[in-house]
Amino acid sequence: MPAAPHADATAPETATVTALTDRRPVVPAERLVAEMVPPPRFAGVSFGSYLPDSTQPSQYEAVQVLEQFAASLNGSGAAPKRSWFRRGPAAPAGPAGIYLDGGYGVGKTHLLASLWHATPGPKAFGTFVELTNLVGALTFKGAVETLSGHRLLCIDEFELDDPGDTVLVSTLLSRLVENGVKLAATSNTLPDKLGEGRFAAADFLREIQGLAAHFRPVRIDGQDYRHRGLPDAPPPYTDDEVTARAATAPGASLDDFDALLEHLKNVHPSRYGAMLDDVHAVFLRGVRPVDDQSTALRLVVLADRMYDRELPVTASGVPFDRVFPEDMLRGGYRKKYLRAVSRLVALARDSSKG
Repeated sequence: MPAAPHADATAPETATVTALTDRRPVVPAERLVAEMVPPPRFAGVSFGSYLPDSTQPSQYEAVQVLEQFAASLNGSGAAPKRSWFRRGPAAPAGPAGIYLDGGYGVGKTHLLASLWHATPGPKAFGTFVELTNLVGALTFKGAVETLSGHRLLCIDEFELDDPGDTVLVSTLLSRLVENGVKLAATSNTLPDKLGEGRFAAADFLREIQGLAAHFRPVRIDGQDYRHRGLPDAPPPYTDDEVTARAATAPGASLDDFDALLEHLKNVHPSRYGAMLDDVHAVFLRGVRPVDDQSTALRLVVLADRMYDRELPVTASGVPFDRVFPEDMLRGGYRKKYLRAVSRLVALARDSSKG
């Protein structure tokens, strides 16, 4: 089906255009630690700015529980830092963690970031993938020593579909809890549970095993807020329109979709965020369905990093709600792909508004 035409928004001046495929950033471990903060999209959020769905009482209750948890953290001193080899005093009394249990798009990340903002430091915020990358950069011992001085660690999108990484991070969190660090987390649904509903509290608590007793699950019902009364994916632009718009957009990147997918193979996912440094708008030519799972998972990470930075995406080819084939949407990584579609569609809408 030919792409629907759009009104030409060509500006009189030409901007400098870069290509993501030209970027191979090197990210030192120190930057990984310093950047463990909520993404820019959630830099200014608070419990007060969260807008609960009036038909979902659990959303109001979640805010109250998290406000109480933040208050308990405000009333205690910094987390004690213990020796790696010698057991120190027991962790402070009270729940060690809060687990936010709900589908994608109900505001879990907003609430997790609000908790982070409401808690005095030292504190850290990162996705499960970013946490595993930190362990890889610092070593397990180094990560324990670095994070044990924190009062709070927030983990967004805890990955339950990778047994090896789940054991690694669960062991890390056990060490941190022993050192008095408080935890808050959200997670993805296990692949074999996707047909049984959107909630994963039992799966999460089982996978973290010894930590389960320390977590209080907080269920958040609701539908993806990005789909409340909003249209489907906007129609794509033509190749010429994408190229012309990129030439006039400050801080634009312009890439052919296939070339970008190939480039992502040679850049570690922990560096995708750095690859977007100084980029204010992303332009892609020739978006197509991605039928290779490894490539699709890399695209998911890139979509997350673009969404974190609120980068409007202007693209030609197929609409983003068709970028993952139906057989992949029915597979083990279904939730990841649906989250990526939701976020890419939202960024495409941002571009169409511009």
